[in-house]
Amino acid sequence: MGLQWDYFIVTRYIIRRLLYMIPTLIGVILITFILFNMVGGSPAVMTLGKNASPRALEEFDEQRGFNKPLLAGWWTGTRALPDTDFRDGAGIWREVAGAEWVQAGPGAGALRVAPGAPSVLPDAFPLRTGTTYRLQFVACMPAGGSMRWLIDGKPVGMEPEQAAATWQRHVITFQAPDQPQRGRMAVEVSGGALELRSVRLERRMSQVYDSQLVHYFRQLARLDFGESVATNQKVGTMLRRGMLPSLMLTVPIFFGGLVLSISLALVCAYLRDRWTDRVLVVVAVALMSVNYLVWIIFGQFFLAYQLKWFPIWGFESWRYLLLPVGIGIISGLGGDLRFYRTIMLDEFYKDYVRTAFAKGLGPVSVLFKHVLPNAMIPIVTSTVVALPFLYTGSLLLESFFGIPGLGGLSVNAINSADVDVVRGVVLVGSVLYMVASLVSDLCYAVVDPRVKLR
Repeated sequence: MGLQWDYFIVTRYIIRRLLYMIPTLIGVILITFILFNMVGGSPAVMTLGKNASPRALEEFDEQRGFNKPLLAGWWTGTRALPDTDFRDGAGIWREVAGAEWVQAGPGAGALRVAPGAPSVLPDAFPLRTGTTYRLQFVACMPAGGSMRWLIDGKPVGMEPEQAAATWQRHVITFQAPDQPQRGRMAVEVSGGALELRSVRLERRMSQVYDSQLVHYFRQLARLDFGESVATNQKVGTMLRRGMLPSLMLTVPIFFGGLVLSISLALVCAYLRDRWTDRVLVVVAVALMSVNYLVWIIFGQFFLAYQLKWFPIWGFESWRYLLLPVGIGIISGLGGDLRFYRTIMLDEFYKDYVRTAFAKGLGPVSVLFKHVLPNAMIPIVTSTVVALPFLYTGSLLLESFFGIPGLGGLSVNAINSADVDVVRGVVLVGSVLYMVASLVSDLCYAVVDPRVKLR
C-alpha cells in the first residue's frame, strides 16, 4: 500500500479538480436561485404571510434584493399598485369611486370608470421620490371620449389621451414627485365611460443588470449569506455558532462508530461461521431493526431520568454529549457492521490471504497488513462521502437533547421559511461535498498504488 508521491502531479491534479468545482458550484448556486427565487413563489409572502401589508412585503423585498428583475431588465414590478387583470375580477379596485366591474361573459370582465371627478387608484403606499415609473394598461372607450392620468392632481403623459373603441395597450412613463402622498394616482374620464382590461405599474432600474441573480452572486462573492428573518442575525454568524456544537456531537459519533464497526467486522471475518460471528450478525440485525427514536427515548428515560447516569437536556459541558454520542454510535453500528463484514469476508476468501497464512503469518498480521488495506477502497468511499454531513449535525439528537447545532437550525429555518438560512446551509454543504469528493480521490491513491492521479 502507498503512493510514490510526485508533488507536481498531485498539485496539478488538485488544481485541476478545484477548477472543475467552479462550474459545479455555479450550477448549485443557480439551482438554489431557481428554487428560492423563481419556483418557490414570493419569499416575502412565505416569510411574512399572505396577510402582510404591501408596504411590509415591499420593504422585505427591498432589504433582500427581491424587488429587482430576476435576470436582467430595465423594469421591475412594484407592490405600490397591484397588477390586476379585470377579466377575472376587480379585486381591491372595487373600492375605487366612480368605478364598477362589469362582466360580458366568462373571462370577459372589465373595470368601467364613469366620467366625472377623478377616480383615485388603490395605491398601497407612496412611490419613490425621483424614480421613473411606467404604467401599462389595456383600455377602450367610446369615440370622442378621453382620459388623463393624474399624480397629485397634475397630468402625466398626454393630456388628454384618446382611447380607441377597441381594446388597445397604452404605456405612460412618468417620474414620481418629490413629496408623494398616498392616493395621489388617479384617472379622469370625460366624453364616455372608460373600460380597463388590465393595469400594471413598473419601476425603472438604474442599471439593466441590477437584478436578483447579480445581487445574489455579489452577495456570495463577499461570503455574505444574507440575514435571518427570524433572528435578524447574519446567516454566516449563525452557521459558525451552530457548526461547533454539531461537530462536537457528530465527529465522535463518526469516528467512534467507524473504529468500532471495522474492528468488529475484522473479528467476524476472522471467526467466520463460528458462534461469535453469528452472535454479532444477530446483534447487528437487531440494532438495525430498532428505530432511531426508540434509542433516544430509552436513553433519556432509563439511563438519564431513572438511573441518573447522564444529564437529560442541555449543552453546558462534555458530560452532556456522552449520552447522545453513545446513542448515535449504537444506532448506526448495525448497518455499518454488516456492510464492513461483507467487505472483509470478500477479501478473506481471496488467494492472497490463503498465501499469507501458508507462509506462516499470524492472524493479526494477515488482518491488519493484508485484509484491511485491500478493503480500504469501499471503506474510504463510504466514510469520506459522509464527512460533509457531519457539519449539519443530527436533527433528532440535537432536538431531544437541547444541543444548539445546525440540525435544529435548519429545521427551524424550513418551518419559518427563513430563505437565507436554508440557502446558506445548502451552499456550505455543497462545497463540503465537493471537497470531500476530492479528498476521497486522494485517499484512493494513498490506499491503492494502482490508482493514478491523472
